[in-house]
Amino acid sequence: MKIAVLGAGAWGTALAAHLARHHDTVLWARDSALVAELQRCHENARYLAGVALPASLRYETDLSAALAHAQGAEALCVIGTPVAGLRGLCQTLRDEAQIPHHLIWLCKGFEAGTSLLPHQVVAAELPQHHSNGVLSGPSFAREVALGLPVALTVASPSRACQERTVAAFHHDAMRIYTGDDVVGVEVGGAVKNVLAIATGIGDGLGLGLNARAALVTRGLAEMSRLGVTLGGRAETFTGLTGLGDLILTATGDLSRNRTVGMQLATGRSLADILAALGHVAEGVRCAQAVLALAHAHAIEMPVTQAVCAVLFDGVAPRDAVSALLRRDARAE
Repeated sequence: MKIAVLGAGAWGTALAAHLARHHDTVLWARDSALVAELQRCHENARYLAGVALPASLRYETDLSAALAHAQGAEALCVIGTPVAGLRGLCQTLRDEAQIPHHLIWLCKGFEAGTSLLPHQVVAAELPQHHSNGVLSGPSFAREVALGLPVALTVASPSRACQERTVAAFHHDAMRIYTGDDVVGVEVGGAVKNVLAIATGIGDGLGLGLNARAALVTRGLAEMSRLGVTLGGRAETFTGLTGLGDLILTATGDLSRNRTVGMQLATGRSLADILAALGHVAEGVRCAQAVLALAHAHAIEMPVTQAVCAVLFDGVAPRDAVSALLRRDARAE
């Protein structure tokens, strides 16, 4: 199968490496210096240092050439950019008349300024395209790049898109499940990053494992309330892209969002933390959008509200935790 992966960050590179072991795969990046380094060293030292990439994986700086590789009903195009880059890339696909037959995206979060989920952005820019969907689940890029076991879900209203994605990814140590609850999968992928910041704060303050379990559980309740209100199905949030991804991101040491929370607990400023991180922490970007949607739909999301208070309102992490603990008792 011919596959183009657009975006050579950690996740795009990891999945391209996985795909290249069985398929004719091209990884596109806008940065010509990065592509030259990938071609020379077969390693993405910027995002996946120390991980050898397959010799069969090819690299491209010409977007038109990468898209040409993914044309046809038997091919697949994978968008691996952050949410911030999704709209612009879709506009390019449309304007250049190079819209792939099958298209999936990996990004998690809400678009800044519009609070739209990724599938809504794609629908706005590619309204006639229907064989598309989201690939998500509990996964750290480094482990996937190393070939360790992982289970993901592709959600799409198109059975053809589901089947093409399974054919592309379901091999070696990667297992792919299918579904059509795009809203539920995307809400889970967005909100879990905000909740991971909360658990990171709790761990950084030394609040213990009991507190972590409470934050994960009550956070899952918040995620489910918002997701169902926006049109997702309740059962999605107990699956891989809800509870599974939340557990991983909230407790795993490779989680960028958890790291942000732990660093905030030490008193470091958000600007310093993000500068040192060197990677995107989507929970910071979408926290305000999540809270705004909660307010718009009259949904209680106290953990999310506490995270926003720390990130944007200058509230000390310990004070935000104290405010949560002072909440009135209620039925679960």
